[in-house]
Amino acid sequence: MLEQNITIWPFIAFSVLVFFLIGVMICLSYVLGERHREKTTDTPYESGIPPTGDARLRFSSSFYLIAMFFVIFDLDAAFIILWAVSFRELGLPGYIGIVIFIAILIVLLVYELSIGALDFGPDGKRILKNKNKQT
Repeated sequence: MLEQNITIWPFIAFSVLVFFLIGVMICLSYVLGERHREKTTDTPYESGIPPTGDARLRFSSSFYLIAMFFVIFDLDAAFIILWAVSFRELGLPGYIGIVIFIAILIVLLVYELSIGALDFGPDGKRILKNKNKQT
């Protein structure tokens, strides 16, 4: 067995220095920071327009569905970029793998389009069709 002499004191000294600097910065910002309590101190500022109504609005479920689709396809783009960076090392098996991956993405996108999951606005014909089915 090889015995390694690991010195940990530089890490401990660095950690102590970091925590000391963080403490100094927080204390200085508390001591030197401005303190004022006017009438409008705690009101939100939105582009110079006074706030109206409640900030807790209800969003439709399609908003969250589209947000999830964006995250899914954004992550897929990251995987494809990583594949493109290392595609020489991956060779033919990596190429076949990314072709299958992109094919699955295309099938998923076609499916989502076919069920209307990516329709952003109201579609008059679809609304009328659903209304006629309910009656």
